[in-house]
Parts: sequence; structure tokens; C-alpha cells
Amino acid sequence: LFGTITNDMHALEKALIRIRKAHPNAQLEVAYEAGPCGFGIARRLEQLKVPCLVAAPSLIPTQPGSPFKTDKRDSRNLARLLRSGELTAVYVPEPTDEALRDLCRARTDAVDDLRRCRLRLKSFLLRHDYRYQGKANWSQAHMRYLRELVLPHPAMKAILEEYLQGIDAAHQRVQRIEVSMLTLLETWRLKPAVQALMAFRGFQLVAAMITVSELGDIHRFAHPRQLMTYLGLVSVEHSSGPKQHLGSISRCGNGHQRWLLTECAEHYLLPPKVSKELSHRQEGQPPEVRALSWKAQNRLHLRFTRLLG
Repeated sequence: LFGTITNDMHALEKALIRIRKAHPNAQLEVAYEAGPCGFGIARRLEQLKVPCLVAAPSLIPTQPGSPFKTDKRDSRNLARLLRSGELTAVYVPEPTDEALRDLCRARTDAVDDLRRCRLRLKSFLLRHDYRYQGKANWSQAHMRYLRELVLPHPAMKAILEEYLQGIDAAHQRVQRIEVSMLTLLETWRLKPAVQALMAFRGFQLVAAMITVSELGDIHRFAHPRQLMTYLGLVSVEHSSGPKQHLGSISRCGNGHQRWLLTECAEHYLLPPKVSKELSHRQEGQPPEVRALSWKAQNRLHLRFTRLLG
């Protein structure tokens, strides 16, 4: 074991120099687990012409029954697995792709904060037996009802105002991030892929940008089954002998993208149709893309109907 260093590029480069001096005839390769350190180490090592593998933590082989876990043991285990070729590398995105992916994830976090703020307000009003009798929650009429609501105690009025301020702030945050997404899309190298995906039913700007940013270079998947495995959308199998048992989906891999695809798939329950909005999004797309979109509508609607049956 060489020792412990800080998460600093200068310290890492000094450690590599010392290792090379101690083993001048050895071939140097580096591996580390994907995590909060990000991909900066891998990109810097690529500049230094040092082979680097960013390992998927969930796919690292472990010894069952071993109750010990230390940094020293983990380092030796990673080195041994790297030498034997048993580590599974994760995809290292381009810096711009990673930045757009973080922006899309920030938009999802903002929507989640907005949902939590609304839930807190509804729970507060429900505890005090205030129920909105209108048709749609969080519409203009609903917000006008909340702002005109008369509460018996000043403390309750202060709570209501704070919750309303939080909802407005979260809503504005979502809008600002969406404007940034639309602006940065114009200079993104994957803009054609986003526009082509928007030609499909259920994929508007946000869903298309999230999908493309999460998947990155889709050509790294040799077959669609590999993509479904990456997203955790394949069935778990527990088979022995002649008996085959398939369970629920594995839910391994990119949970954010899996959740989004599940939401988009709900649109294919409806009969195939090219709506006005979809026709507008398909303008300027090649005939092959529009034909594939129509084929996907028919196939997925039939599949959805059969599964419901």
C-alpha cells in the first residue's frame, strides 16, 4: 500500500511519480470507484496517457461472509480485480455532456422541491379542515383561493404566507433552469439527437434532453438489450434445471432515466395519433424519423394493451 492522499490532482500526480520511480519497469494502470470524486481524475489521467478505469461500485465482486472493510483492503481488492479484468467500467461522458446532465438533474431536483412545498401546504390546510372545492389544484383559481384564504390566527396566516412564498420560489427556479436548458441546447453537439427524440410521442424538450444527457453516446450499446440492462428494465431471473422463473425488473443502473422512461411510456396507452403538438415537433425531421415515430406508437400501444390484458 502506497499511502493515503487527498482528493487533489497535484497530490495524485506526485503519488504517480513516486510509484513510477519505485517500479520503473512496471506498467502503470489506475482504477477507482465511481462516486463523489467524479470523472476529473479519469480525464486528467487520460491527458497524462495513464490507463484509468472508473469501476461501477454495484458491480464490484465481493466475498460473501467477509465482515472487514477498510481502505487498505478495498485498495488491494481493486488492484487485484483490475489485474484479473473483473472490474466493470462506467461510461465517462464528455465534459459538456456531463454539465448538461447535471443541469437536467438540477431541474428534476427543483421539481421535487416544488412538489414537497405543495405537499406541506396541503397537509397544513388539511389538518385545519380547509379543502379546495375547485376542479384543478395549483391552477390560477386555486392559487387565488389560497391567497384570499382567511385564517383565524396570525400564526396560521404567517405559515400560509411562508408556504406560498416557498412555492413561488420553487416554481421560478424550475422556470429559470428550463430557460437555461433551452439556451444551452442551441450549442450542444447532441442537439440533433434531442430534436429527433422530440419527434416521438411523450418526449418534449425536458424529457428529450434528460434522456440524451443521461445516455450520452448511445452507440456504445451494441444491442438494445444492453441498453435495457443498463437502465435496469430487464427481468430478474431465478432459474434452476428445466424450470425458468422471471421476476420483476432488476432496477439496477440509472434510476433517473428509468423513472423518466416509465413516465413517457404512459402516453402510449392512448390510441396512436399524431396530435397538433407532436406534428409541430416533427417539423423539419427526416421522413425516416417520422415513420419510426409512427411505428413506435402502434407497436407500443399494442404492447401496452396486451400487458394490461
